[in-house]
Amino acid sequence: MPQTRTHALALDAADPLRALRNEFLIPKHRDREQTYFVGNSLGLQPRGARAQVLEVLDKWANEAVEGHFSGDTAWMHYHRLVREPLARLVGALPGEVVAMNTLTVNLHLMMASFYRPTRERRVILVEAGAFPSDRHAVESQIRLHGFDPAEALVEVEADEPAGTISMQAIERAIAEHGPRLALVLWPGIQYRTGQAFDLVEIARLAHAQGAVAGFDLAHAVGNLPLALHDSGADFAVWCHYKYVNAGPGAVAGCFVHERHGHAGTPRLAGWWGHDPETRFRMAPQFVPAAGAEGWQMSNPPVLAMAPLRASLELFDRAGGMAALRAKSEKLTGFLDSLVRQRLGDVLEIVTPAEKERRGCQLSLRVAGGRERGRELFEYLRDTGILGDWREPDVIRISPVPLYNRYSDVLRFVEEVEHWRGF
Repeated sequence: MPQTRTHALALDAADPLRALRNEFLIPKHRDREQTYFVGNSLGLQPRGARAQVLEVLDKWANEAVEGHFSGDTAWMHYHRLVREPLARLVGALPGEVVAMNTLTVNLHLMMASFYRPTRERRVILVEAGAFPSDRHAVESQIRLHGFDPAEALVEVEADEPAGTISMQAIERAIAEHGPRLALVLWPGIQYRTGQAFDLVEIARLAHAQGAVAGFDLAHAVGNLPLALHDSGADFAVWCHYKYVNAGPGAVAGCFVHERHGHAGTPRLAGWWGHDPETRFRMAPQFVPAAGAEGWQMSNPPVLAMAPLRASLELFDRAGGMAALRAKSEKLTGFLDSLVRQRLGDVLEIVTPAEKERRGCQLSLRVAGGRERGRELFEYLRDTGILGDWREPDVIRISPVPLYNRYSDVLRFVEEVEHWRGF
C-alpha cells in the first residue's frame, strides 16, 4: 500500500534517533542492506568498536606490560571505564555494577552468595520454560547444597492464553511457597514469549516472604528502562551481546545492591575482587573491594571489554533509555498494528499487547503449525529479512530502536504478505 509506505518513510524522516543507524555496520544480502531483527540474539557491530579494540592492541604492541598502568585507559582500571555508563543504563549506583565474566558464570557467583538454603527454606522459584542455561545453573546449585531439584525447584506455569504468565500467578506461587522460599530468580523479559515483568513488584513479593530477589536481565538490558537500585533487587545478571551490542560472547554484567556490597556478604573470592588499595601486597587474607567489584575473580578481559565502551557511548548519545524506549514503543507498536491489521490470518502475536508488558521483541506463531512456521522463516531469510527461530514454533522479530527503521518493519510485513500469496 503506497499510503503505508509513505507513512513509514515519514516516520523514519521524523525520527530524532535516525542518525544512530549510521553508527552500526549493517550486513549485506545480495548487494542490499539486510533487514535485521535479531538484536535480541546478537546486536550489530558499532562502527566505533574496531577503533576501541585497535587502541588496546596498539597499546599492547607499544607498551606491553606497562599498558596496565599508563594513561587514561590503563588496563588495571579498564573495567571502570564502563562502570558509570553501565550504571546509567541499568539504573544503579556506579558501585553496584561491574562488567565481568559471562552471564551464567555471574549467575553462579550470585547464587553462591545469595542462595543459602536451609532444610526449612530451600526452594528456588523460576518461570516454566526458563532459558536452559538458567535452569541448568539452578538445578546444579540445588544439588550442590544436597537437595533434590524435583522438590526444591518450583516452576510457575503460564496461565494466559498465549503462554504468558500473569502477575497474579507469580503472586500466588510466591505466597504458596513463601515459608520454603529461598530465592525468586526471574527474567526481566522471558526470552521465548517476549513478555516483560514488573521487577519492583516481584522483588517486593519475594522480600515479603523472606526470600532473595534476583533477576536475569539478558533480554531487558538495553531494551527496557531499568531502575535496579530503586527496585530493591538483591542481585541481577545480564549479557551485553544482545541489545548492548558488545559482540559475540561479550563480557557480561552484574548488579549487587549496595546493602550487600560489604565485606560481610559471603562469596567465592578471587584476587581481582580484593581491595585495590591493598591487592598488590599479596597477603593471604581476602579483603573484598567495596560494592559489586568485590565479586570479580580475575582481571578484566580488556580486548573483550573494548567494544562495550563503544556501544555504551551510543546509548549516552541517544539520550539514555528513556529516549530509546520512546522510539521502541512506537516502532514495536507499528509492527504490532500492521501484523494485526494485515496478517491476522497468518501470524498470532504471543507477546502481550500492553506496551508495559513487552520490550521491542514480538514473538510470532505462524498459523498451520511448526512446519509452516519454518517455511516462512526460511523464506524471510532468503529474502534478506532476518529474525530468529525458537522451538517449538516461534519466530522472534525485534525492531531495535538504535538501528531499525519503520520502513524495515513495513518490509517484513510486505514480504509475509507476498509469501502468503504463494
